[in-house]
Amino acid sequence: MHSAPRNKNAARESALRLRDAGLRPTRQRVALADLLFAKGDRHLTAEDLHEEAVSVGVPCSLATVYNTLHQFTEAGMLRVLSLETAKTYFDTNVSDHHHFVVDGSNDVLDIPVGNISISDLPEAPEGMEITHVDVVIRVRPKR
Repeated sequence: MHSAPRNKNAARESALRLRDAGLRPTRQRVALADLLFAKGDRHLTAEDLHEEAVSVGVPCSLATVYNTLHQFTEAGMLRVLSLETAKTYFDTNVSDHHHFVVDGSNDVLDIPVGNISISDLPEAPEGMEITHVDVVIRVRPKR
């Protein structure tokens, strides 16, 4: 597989990140991790990442991108966002936080930590515990 030239330090960081997550740092995983994490925290779809990869000369199929994103998610490197949209979004910020979704666009924005308090949650069903609460607030431009 050929890939676009990358910054060697970024490639080393990506390989280390993959190893730390328990994944083998294959050339394709390293290349996709470079693209995913080089721009800081962000929300994107498999199609977005595939388009970025192709545009910088990283040859990979959309199926490979999907598989890699799901492997990264299972390893704790990404979060899948439940946004009730037609597309699945992945979040590079795996900390507990919430989101604004802009109606009519593909924009997903983080809500600053500390701006939401959640109280009076129902008790979890017997034998279960609450592990995470996702708050999604839909917004649109003012008219």
